[in-house]
Amino acid sequence: MNITFLLVIIGCLSLGMILLVFFIINHRKLLRNELEAKIKEANYLKAKYAPIIDLDDEIESKTKKIELIKMYIEALQNKHDLDKKNLAEEYHQKRLIYESLAKELAIVEENLEDISYGLYKPHYDFATSERYKTELDRIWEAEKAFIRENKAIICTTRWQVSGSYTEGDRMTNRYSKLMLRAFNGECDSAIAKVKWNNISNMEARIEKSFEAINKLGESHQIYITRDYFGLKLSELRLEFELQEKIHQEKEEQRLIKEQMREEEKALREIENVQKKAAEEEARYLRALEKARQDVQYATGAQMESLANKINELEYLLNVAQNQKEKAISMAQLTKSGHVYIISNIGSFGENVYKIGMTRRLEPMDRVRELGDASVPFSFDVHALVYSDNAPELENALHKKFADNRLNLINNRREFFHVNIDQIEEMLLGMGLSLTLTKLAEAREYRETLSIREVKNRQVVTKNYSTLQPTFPVSLD
Repeated sequence: MNITFLLVIIGCLSLGMILLVFFIINHRKLLRNELEAKIKEANYLKAKYAPIIDLDDEIESKTKKIELIKMYIEALQNKHDLDKKNLAEEYHQKRLIYESLAKELAIVEENLEDISYGLYKPHYDFATSERYKTELDRIWEAEKAFIRENKAIICTTRWQVSGSYTEGDRMTNRYSKLMLRAFNGECDSAIAKVKWNNISNMEARIEKSFEAINKLGESHQIYITRDYFGLKLSELRLEFELQEKIHQEKEEQRLIKEQMREEEKALREIENVQKKAAEEEARYLRALEKARQDVQYATGAQMESLANKINELEYLLNVAQNQKEKAISMAQLTKSGHVYIISNIGSFGENVYKIGMTRRLEPMDRVRELGDASVPFSFDVHALVYSDNAPELENALHKKFADNRLNLINNRREFFHVNIDQIEEMLLGMGLSLTLTKLAEAREYRETLSIREVKNRQVVTKNYSTLQPTFPVSLD
């Protein structure tokens, strides 16, 4: 019973298991069929949308590459900024070195641009060159005394060499002599080369030598004293101002000699005019006396002819006597003469006038002399003003237009940048009568301009200029 029941149960279970297996097999088959359908659908969709999928992949790939490029560019930019900063700093340092070397070069170079260091202010004001020479002798004696008394160079430490102070003193003396000889050599070179356009540079050169040589002596604590340095600067300045004073004295002597030659020419001219007028007076007197004698025996037409001749001779005699009296008066009046106002547009430009004075009876002779080979064109005369005191009138005009001088250093150069109306106004204000020509003819100059203009139309020329190296302050 029990066994039968058990067999029934087992049979039921077996049947159930068989049914379950069949169910599972059928279900798996259904799932497989469904999966295959999905795969087919997926393959269909993949084939259908493959181009779109490929584009997305391409976009993603390109995007990654772009990001990499951006990172590379950023790295390059950072490197560029760093290089630029380093280059700007290096340029700044190099430019400082260049400026320093340029200044040092300017100290030893001799060219007219050195005057840009500024106008020299005299340290002495002696009246004669001999006084400067005396002061130079005093400075030289003071330098010798400094060297003799060991005031020119000092050592702040007493050294030992191999434990010996004596050997240390010898070493110090040898080194001191070398330093002093080097400094004196630099100073002598600067003093020998000093001239009007490099005095500031030569001062800087001596100061630089003083500093450089003392720098070399620092290791031994040996120094050229500042008092001795001051004596050398004084020697340089005295030598420079002595040269200037000698130049000034030579210029004054030249002008005095020129003035004396001008006076001699004026006196000779007056004497010649006086002599000629006296000869003509005597000749006309003789001719007049003979004509008056002849008229006593003349008749008719002959008498009329002699009467006309007598009138003509009396006129000529009067002219000769006036010239004689004028010459005598000019010789007696040592200050009488003409003040001339002349210009030279071709040489000096517009509104530049020379205001000078001459005692010659024919002032145009002096004007013609001024327009000799020393200037390319002749002078134009705007006014010749006679005065009993020509030097005073000339001086008054020079004072009035002192600020308009072309040469502010040499007052003997009588050229002024002024309007002709101003000159006319002053002369009329002094009550002087004059005939003044305002327009300069400048014939040769204007004809030269016309010729050049014609040539420029025919020939094309190219002008090349040499460019001087210039550097910006920075690279920004």
